[in-house]
Amino acid sequence: MRSTLKLAVPIAVAALALGACGTKGGETSAGGAGGSAKAACDQKIGMFGALTGPNANLGIYIQNGVNLALDDYNKKHADCKVTLENYDSQGDPTQAPALAKKAIDDKKVVGIVGPAFSGESKAADPAFNEAGLVTITPSATNPKLADNGWKTFFRVLGNDATQGPAAAKYIKDTLKANKPFVIDDASEYGKGLADIVRQDLGSAVVGNDTVQQKQTDFSASVTKVKSSGADALFYGGYAPEAAPLVKQLRDAGWKGTFVAADGVKDQSFIDNAGPAADGAIVTCPCVPADIAPDFAKAYKAKYNQDPNTYSGEGYDAATILLDGIAAGKDRSSMIDFVKSYDKKGVTKQLKFDAKGESSDIKVFAYTVQGGKFVSAGEIK
Repeated sequence: MRSTLKLAVPIAVAALALGACGTKGGETSAGGAGGSAKAACDQKIGMFGALTGPNANLGIYIQNGVNLALDDYNKKHADCKVTLENYDSQGDPTQAPALAKKAIDDKKVVGIVGPAFSGESKAADPAFNEAGLVTITPSATNPKLADNGWKTFFRVLGNDATQGPAAAKYIKDTLKANKPFVIDDASEYGKGLADIVRQDLGSAVVGNDTVQQKQTDFSASVTKVKSSGADALFYGGYAPEAAPLVKQLRDAGWKGTFVAADGVKDQSFIDNAGPAADGAIVTCPCVPADIAPDFAKAYKAKYNQDPNTYSGEGYDAATILLDGIAAGKDRSSMIDFVKSYDKKGVTKQLKFDAKGESSDIKVFAYTVQGGKFVSAGEIK
């Protein structure tokens, strides 16, 4: 899938309320901190997440949004462009500390979009905090990340303390499932989210199980699910394991509804599961394309495809950092700039609370139909 992406095609995104509002000579009036300042030149922002490996699609979706934001910014600031430095973690927490050090040591990097995954965030963010390098994650949803007192941590989407209850509510109220089963993949993200769903479903849960990332044989879990009589299954984990899991469940004759969350909202889940993915429900604190039509149009013009999971959030995270650069902020002053940021983005009003959490949170449900994720609306 990555080979089909056209990353170098420039487009105009004039219709979008994006980036800093630049004027001639580099003077800007940027949202958040207010006032005008001379933009610093030769600055970089970083993109930290999986760009290769089994979870690469999710990172590429974000990177696409970041590149679109850079296109818009650099078009307005042709004499003072910002470049992107990629830190490909492959979604592996063990690689995160070394990549964080690499970003910290590059003094031209004034902010990071990411880390993209919760496990790598837990591993890398202590170093970013110590160095005073701002991180704005467009996708890491583990609630505990905001509880560490990191002054550099910000998140442009709702966390799993919102997504978990929303998924449980959907299972109870929309699916009207009476016998849900819950499986997690033991990751920082997957187990954390599944535990919240377990708590909210309470005594209705008829069984629990844990699998491992990179596992391919789920026969033991399939047997447990079938013997429990489950009419719905919530899976906390990522697409590479979700696809063979649902396929093996369907091959064994299980007829219940497969429910997962944002880590599975990846086209590879549908492609690898085939017909077994039909009817699956995926929750996500990411907006459907019709919420941001101007952004969707610009994205499709650049990449010849609709925006995907967290593309808009990647755009918004990058835009905040670019607004800071346009306002003359450096690495140390970027923290206060982001703290006070309050501006409409393509996905929501971009504003943070004292812990770096988004102040505007929505969770949507998507269903797999005809080989695509189709919005089923907001879960309220």
